[in-house]
Amino acid sequence: MNFIKSFFDIAFTTPEFLKEKQQTRRRLLKSAAGVSALTLFPAWTVTATQNKQLSTLLTTDPWKTLNSVMNHLLPASKTGPSAEEIQAMPFLYNLVFERPTPKDEIEFIFKGVEWLNGYTNQKLNRSFVKLTFDEKETMLRDISQSNAGSNWINMMLTNLLEAMLSPPAYGGNPNGIGWQWLEHKAGFPLPAKGQRYFELPKRASIIKLSRLSEESS
Repeated sequence: MNFIKSFFDIAFTTPEFLKEKQQTRRRLLKSAAGVSALTLFPAWTVTATQNKQLSTLLTTDPWKTLNSVMNHLLPASKTGPSAEEIQAMPFLYNLVFERPTPKDEIEFIFKGVEWLNGYTNQKLNRSFVKLTFDEKETMLRDISQSNAGSNWINMMLTNLLEAMLSPPAYGGNPNGIGWQWLEHKAGFPLPAKGQRYFELPKRASIIKLSRLSEESS
């Protein structure tokens, strides 16, 4: 993906991890138990150290831009919770730093920030976070016309959806605010920290072996 320079590069093809993620999301949402199935994701709680690290990250890019994009895609309103209210950024922090997330998925998230700011600087001589609401809307609609841009925005929306519907222990959906808005009753029991799928001995061993294999290749 390093050879792709912008959202509008015709050499971009949808990454395999994203195809799989989109297919999984479609299966979940098509099923009657789709929303409940999202509660099977690993549990997570924000420690004081992690919260401090996230606060620091949000003052610099790529996190500063990601926060601005999330808040634009799901702004504060009278009709439902915002990205800030569902704690979209703590949820994304979990995705990047806590879960065994594929490296190319994390790379795509960060590359999207680079491409977005490159585009807004080219068009408006400013980074995304410095734009007005209407300018941000225009820029996001512009990049959505490209294959890479459409994929990236869909990925951000998927993360927002998961942050809203996952159990609060995952970092998002504090006090079940997303569930309350949707009048959804989550499935039980929910995993506790230390019992997340990637913390279980068998799963952890597989992940370690996989990472060692990647590093040696």
